[in-house]
Amino acid sequence: MTRRIAPYGSWTSPITADVAGAADALRRLGDYQIGVDNGDVYWTEPRPQEGGRMALVRRRANGRIETVTPQGFNVRDRVHEYGGGAFTVADGGVIFSNFADNRLYRQEGDTTPQPITAEGPWHFANMVVDRARRHLICVREDHSTPGAECSNVLVSVSLDGDESGRILASGADFYASPALDPSGRRLAWLQWNHPQMPWTETALWLADVQPDGALANMRQIAGGHGESIFQPRWSPDGTLVFVSDRSDWWNLYCWRDGKVDALHPIDAEIGMPQWVMGQSTYAFISPDTIAAAYNRRGMWSLGLFPMDGQPFTSVNTPYTEITAVQAIHGRVVFAAAAPAIAPSIAMLDTAADRLDVLYTVATPGIDEAYLPTPEPVEFPTDGGRTAHGFFYAPHNPDYAAPDSERPPLIVISHGGPTSATTAVMRPDVAFWTSRGFAVLDVNYGGSTGFGRAYRDRLNGQWGIVDVADCANGARWLAEGGRVDPNRLIIRGGSAGGYTTLAALTFTNVFKAGASYYGIGDLEALARDTHKFEARYLDGLVAPYPDGRDVYIERSPVHFTERLSCPIIFFQGLDDKVVPPNQAEAMVAALREKGLPVAYLAFEGEGHGFRRADTNRRALEAELTFYARVFGIPLSEKIESVEIENL
Repeated sequence: MTRRIAPYGSWTSPITADVAGAADALRRLGDYQIGVDNGDVYWTEPRPQEGGRMALVRRRANGRIETVTPQGFNVRDRVHEYGGGAFTVADGGVIFSNFADNRLYRQEGDTTPQPITAEGPWHFANMVVDRARRHLICVREDHSTPGAECSNVLVSVSLDGDESGRILASGADFYASPALDPSGRRLAWLQWNHPQMPWTETALWLADVQPDGALANMRQIAGGHGESIFQPRWSPDGTLVFVSDRSDWWNLYCWRDGKVDALHPIDAEIGMPQWVMGQSTYAFISPDTIAAAYNRRGMWSLGLFPMDGQPFTSVNTPYTEITAVQAIHGRVVFAAAAPAIAPSIAMLDTAADRLDVLYTVATPGIDEAYLPTPEPVEFPTDGGRTAHGFFYAPHNPDYAAPDSERPPLIVISHGGPTSATTAVMRPDVAFWTSRGFAVLDVNYGGSTGFGRAYRDRLNGQWGIVDVADCANGARWLAEGGRVDPNRLIIRGGSAGGYTTLAALTFTNVFKAGASYYGIGDLEALARDTHKFEARYLDGLVAPYPDGRDVYIERSPVHFTERLSCPIIFFQGLDDKVVPPNQAEAMVAALREKGLPVAYLAFEGEGHGFRRADTNRRALEAELTFYARVFGIPLSEKIESVEIENL
């Protein structure tokens, strides 16, 4: 087949904004929490076409798949604003948090869900069932005092109905990951205090559970002093296992007889940043074997780790990202994806060496022939260091560009910033590469998956290290002749939106940018954000207000005179993490300066777009924005966007 010759960026693609917008809401593996009960497997599934709700789905032992929660129920919570850990299962019943009213509901079989908590200012998450006492142990946020910081506690809620729960543990700023031992007599959990974040320092606590459910003999057994602990879990025979980064890597440890022992020291990450509740990277397939997902340089694998410390065995799977690991009847169940594999729920029978795919997200319109292949890259950056990312070359089997032309490059700065990008199916990336754009998805210093030292590069350096790594990645590709140095673009959402705006303000590398619910004023963020992140910037920037000068120096909104290129902004009007006034202040500054600017605000969207029509509109607007800025002749009819001052 002869390819059409057309300029980069102008190619027609079957991966339309409609297709990519709907599929993009499905690709986030963090949305797929898994629960197991008897022979059944449950998982949360995003439904962008149903108003963006999360539905609870069940696969019966006989293979039948069914939706559990009826229309009108959204299995999400607002704890830490990011939610997670929104359901649990036990004895054929499910308990979940409903996003609309923040109440806990219990559903038995096909019956209508019934509330077990009263209406009120409480948010619940991270649940574990105490069968012996018919109670649910979980984290509760109390927002009863308007304008004041919420309180976080561990509570016990009766499965037969309770007003708000009985407080089990309080006094710390944050709680997470309650884990009840098989006997029901011991409870482990994580807690931490401001200004720490769960990836900088957490403490592992243990208590005895009394016959009435109260806790006694509460004591800290690990963590603190700059150590981050993740996912405490009990083995079937009652050994407490957890993940710690005390060796620079998040590795497996166990607590026995008052002593902490390393199980398998490896240069890989078994943990992840706890932005959401209920994350799980490992599970016990037997009392003496752990199945764990581990991350090396942005690529996830699955391994079997013996409890006796014998060498672990890597399991061959087709996946590059694995999460939500659970075990059922000696088999491993997990959520997974790969560059050409949509998010899936898979089950591995290690004894039979058989991998069964229980469910794969439908991605109508995603033709594998148009999907790009991620190329892991390392490139030099400031201070003689190396940074990481994934490069996606333009790819469309129907088109080629003129020999003399090099493609425009879109640099993606991921959110967090304590987070990471991985190599999975990316409808949003394929939307660009199938039209002739190159993409560099950067794991800048501060990203997870490369050890604690790499993660700590961003300490006090947000707006410097991340910006330098994104700019140096673009320069490295341009100097290597792989992209057009005059058409370098940067885009990002949330913290990635801040990196985008800082790169456009404080460097002259990029010629255009797109900010999705990004931060322009660090000081406003420090003053206005929610409790979970209220002191996050102490470590990333400086303690506030003592370090106010640093906040001003790194805030793009104060240096708009340095801007010299067009920017498009996208914002959810219900965003509580980065309020709309952040985008509006930057837009006003660009208007006043006379720079080309576009602004799209979306009713009903919060921090991170979930509706298919929102994602579609944003992608179309962004494409037409770049086309007009760079004079790219589009060959498809899509809705344009109003650009002021162009």
